Amino acid sequence: MHDAPLEVRPARLADVASLVELRLANAQAHLALDAAIYRIPQRDAVVRHFVAMLTDDAGQDGVLVAEAHDGRVVGMVEVLRHPDPPEHQILRPEPSAQVHTVVLPDARGLGVGSALLASAERWAAGRGIRYLSAGIYHRNIDAVRFYSRHGYADAGLSLGKSVD
Repeated sequence: MHDAPLEVRPARLADVASLVELRLANAQAHLALDAAIYRIPQRDAVVRHFVAMLTDDAGQDGVLVAEAHDGRVVGMVEVLRHPDPPEHQILRPEPSAQVHTVVLPDARGLGVGSALLASAERWAAGRGIRYLSAGIYHRNIDAVRFYSRHGYADAGLSLGKSVD
């Protein structure tokens, strides 16, 4: 990966197997952070998700991949649009989306995540999205550090409670 520049491009159906492996590897890493919150999704459900995303003619959401010089997909970023709040709620509608960045462990620290995130931001801006968020689990300090370095800041507090 050091020999030639990385290519960030829109994902294609031919990338589904790589996208699935990235999602499952990411799930495994998150499971290690907190098994009470995270799970390993079923492979066939992940395949269906990415096939649906990549064949959606409306193109509401996006997925970009980072391809190394050897053709291997080493990372991805999903841009998932938030729906506008219903008219009866007090929040003003603002075109926004959530980003999810995943980089294979052996490609971390090489600028792959930064290239993906910059491309995701351009993709979003080109589609009128004005605000991006990254839902990061507080124990995932590497992800918190990564997004913070790229200008993402604490955007509030989400409180929750389990009920019987």
